[in-house]
Amino acid sequence: MAKKKKDSGGGGGGGTGWMVTFSDLMTLLLTFFVLLLSMASMDKSVLTKITLFTKELGVMTYKGSGRLPTRFRAIVDLLERPWELMEKQNRIKDLLFPDDMLPPEISRSTLEENLRVLARPEGVALVLTDKLLFPSGGSELGDPVRVLLDQLAQVLTFMNAPVNIAGYTDTDPGVRHDNYELSGLRAVSVLEFFLSAGLPEERFSISGYGPHWALASNETPEGKAENRRVEILLKTTPWLGAYTQ
Repeated sequence: MAKKKKDSGGGGGGGTGWMVTFSDLMTLLLTFFVLLLSMASMDKSVLTKITLFTKELGVMTYKGSGRLPTRFRAIVDLLERPWELMEKQNRIKDLLFPDDMLPPEISRSTLEENLRVLARPEGVALVLTDKLLFPSGGSELGDPVRVLLDQLAQVLTFMNAPVNIAGYTDTDPGVRHDNYELSGLRAVSVLEFFLSAGLPEERFSISGYGPHWALASNETPEGKAENRRVEILLKTTPWLGAYTQ
């Protein structure tokens, strides 16, 4: 009887012991599925960051490359490779502003003297002096330069790169405005033109640096003329660190 009771007790333990094993199994399975879910979320996050990176890096919009005019396609291809610009500045100028699209008031030589294309860490900067853009000491765009900016606006419609518009002055005191104020007003004038052309405002930022970050010496009239400028920076090379957060 004692042995039978012992067997019965063991049988009772054996009857409930499987639940412990089953519980452990369920815990392991739950842990496994949580791990899979975490990995799936992580993959989705990484994919999102990669998608954003390629979206910002590529300058083509969702309109599709098939609709891009040949001249604009060539411009976009060049802007995608700012490290090659030093060898192809004239090529970009010719493509952006062909002779038959220059206003009568702006000759090819005037354009060459007052437009520079610079490679920046963020992308490409188009640098236009105030001789092209504004009357002396003023901040309202002249009619001839609106023709040039309209050509650039058309190119920007086929790009999604962010754009910064920065105004600069020389070191001479302003007549009607403080130099910082004047540089900011000039940047705003260019921005307003692009917005009036239908470009989305969220792509743009503006800066007014006054006499800072001079390109040439302010000791000569030629240097001052070069420093009175607006830089239109097309950020075709985004900072990679911006996508690691």
